[in-house]
Amino acid sequence: MIEQQNLTEFAGLPVRREAEPGVAPESVAWKIDSNGRDKWRDVLQRLFDAVPAERITALVVGWWAYDDEDEPDPVQALVEAADRMPALRALFLGDMSREQAEISWIRLSDVTPLLAAYPALEQFEVRGGDGLLLQPVASTTLRRLRFESGGLPAEVVRAVWESDLPNLAHLDFWIGDPNYNYGGEVRMDDLEPFLSGERFPALRRLALENCEFQDQIAEAVATAPVVAQLQSLSLAKGTLTDRGAEALLTGQPLTHLNSLDLHHHYLSDDMMRRLRHALPGVDLNLTEQQTPDDGWLYIAISE
Repeated sequence: MIEQQNLTEFAGLPVRREAEPGVAPESVAWKIDSNGRDKWRDVLQRLFDAVPAERITALVVGWWAYDDEDEPDPVQALVEAADRMPALRALFLGDMSREQAEISWIRLSDVTPLLAAYPALEQFEVRGGDGLLLQPVASTTLRRLRFESGGLPAEVVRAVWESDLPNLAHLDFWIGDPNYNYGGEVRMDDLEPFLSGERFPALRRLALENCEFQDQIAEAVATAPVVAQLQSLSLAKGTLTDRGAEALLTGQPLTHLNSLDLHHHYLSDDMMRRLRHALPGVDLNLTEQQTPDDGWLYIAISE
């Protein structure tokens, strides 16, 4: 399974690059890329020339030159275009496949201005971690927040916790690798507040994924108050072993969940059988069973 690939669907809509006769602008998610020469203002203008900007509801921003010192990402151009897209409800920043740019190469900046410029956003997703910044925000409309990273800055996680997001229903963190300069800074202390259930009363999906200390997360989740309000839980893409799975089995009941995603794991065959037996009514993803490489366990995505 290839985790870092270009989107074909976003916000429940098919991703399209070109306007076609008879296709309503609000019925697709529009994909834009930089060619490495044009500035993002020009890229956006080409989209607006082809599609009525005021009817765009979902936007997917793809490739940009990660070594461009003048315009490291399209944030500023998107902020300046906010009054042109009043109907925008979903935004994905950094839709690059591994062939276009390894996830650790995607250079970002402070994305907080985007959430301020588009206060009606319901879904905001970012791929990449290099240079990524976020300040605490307040939004009554934001329902889905997702950070895909091979190395997530701890400040981003802390800023989410400090944000006022009463209707946030889906929260996804790819923690990443702290080694090899991939930038992963998140530790268990940064994640524990999210397990308390003291914030985000509308939260129904929590994903703490792609992590080197996945067993520690599983052990904390086993007694975490937030689990009772969840419908979906993901501890996928990480280094989960029988130790973490044992904690899940002996902890609080998980039978109320609609789904539990543990794919890309280091579980034994026996442990997988025990999980299936214990959670017969749960959509349980145990694909991508891994084998340690000379004792080393690897997350799914780092570089």
